[in-house]
Amino acid sequence: MTDKMNDLGNFMQDALNDAAANYQHDLQILPNVKVMKMGGQSITDRGRKAVFPIIDEIIENKYKHDIIITSGGGTRARHSYQVGIDLNMPVGVLAEMGGAITVQNARMLQMVLAKHGGIFLDHLEFEKIPLFLRLGCIPVMPGMPPYSFWEDIPDFGSIPMHRTDCGAFFTAEALGADTVYFIKDEKGLFTDDPKKNPNAEFIPRIHVDELIEMDLGDLIVERVILDYMKRSRFVKKLVIVNGMEKGELTKALNGEPTGTEIYV
Repeated sequence: MTDKMNDLGNFMQDALNDAAANYQHDLQILPNVKVMKMGGQSITDRGRKAVFPIIDEIIENKYKHDIIITSGGGTRARHSYQVGIDLNMPVGVLAEMGGAITVQNARMLQMVLAKHGGIFLDHLEFEKIPLFLRLGCIPVMPGMPPYSFWEDIPDFGSIPMHRTDCGAFFTAEALGADTVYFIKDEKGLFTDDPKKNPNAEFIPRIHVDELIEMDLGDLIVERVILDYMKRSRFVKKLVIVNGMEKGELTKALNGEPTGTEIYV
């Protein structure tokens, strides 16, 4: 009897493994959707002069691409983290505080886009994304992933590991998209912060393993994403776009070389 039960258990486990393998390769909910993250400090915090030209370019592209925007936190999120750390708050509370700022930024971006179909989506409304895209809307979501009080304890320091770059990455991965677009105020990835070091070298394209090995002190995207890329089923590219130069976002959405591409 024990042998038969073991055989049945093995059969069921193999069947589940096969089903999981097929599921991972077959189910792509919205593979052609363009998930982009609007930089908080780099774009939104600059106000009208930075945000409006990018919004105009997004509107121009909405008829050619299904677009989802996620928001960054920016300076106010950083200030919230600092206050929380000074008060010895646990990482889950810091994540909740930072998330509140991204909600504010998402609501502002949505209102700017409202007459063009911009619609605010909370994380709990994630399943409505396909419907809103079919209606011609541009969903705008808070960039912070919904870990909230259950945020993982970081390996170093107190600031949450999973912030707004991760939120954009997780959104694209869940929908089956292969690329995440990060709208920044720089040309792309450099060997150092170009605002502080004018001799920093530009990196137009790099494999994620090579980037991890470089162990750059200043990285334009959250470091934990590089580890997730190596395990992702669908997201194979991160494209960093200079939103301050008109036309660069359009090039990226059309698959033309621009900015920096991090690939796996």
